Amino acid sequence: MTIEEREGSARELDDFEGIVRQHRPRIARYLMAALRDEDAAETLVQECMWRAYRARASFRGDCKVSTWLLRIAVNLVRDHARVRKLKFWKAAQVSSTEVADVWESIPDTASSPEDRVMARDQLRRVWHAVDSLTEKQRTVFVLRFVEELELAEIAETTGMKESTVKSHLYRALGIVRERIGGLS
Repeated sequence: MTIEEREGSARELDDFEGIVRQHRPRIARYLMAALRDEDAAETLVQECMWRAYRARASFRGDCKVSTWLLRIAVNLVRDHARVRKLKFWKAAQVSSTEVADVWESIPDTASSPEDRVMARDQLRRVWHAVDSLTEKQRTVFVLRFVEELELAEIAETTGMKESTVKSHLYRALGIVRERIGGLS
């Protein structure tokens, strides 16, 4: 990243309301896909934006604002998982939203009802397989296939080496394919 790009990224933080408007949907989409719990995702979106707002003065500009925000969100997911493991009794109180329920709310006039049922079923199987991945595999999988980040962007967002990202993605895909019987 050039000096001009860094300065531009840092200046971008001056309009924090604009940052929220522009990047909130992506952060929310990532968190919902990672957690599959609407309440927890919304809470973490707010926490992500709050942390970014508080830390905006220390943003160095060595990455894009979107990468910086996703890195905060990835860390929040890790923290959330850690807390859930320590407070397992709260898991029964959390109401989770199935990704398939969200899928149903998306209008699709091009496919038949049977096609939509089959697609929902395949999506449900994929997400059940994703649930069995390790935290790092799941993070890489979601950033690649939900957020459609390139491997270099995933590496920058997670702080992993690109080769490590590739390894986690390869293993995640193998596990998902195995659990759902291969992707067509």
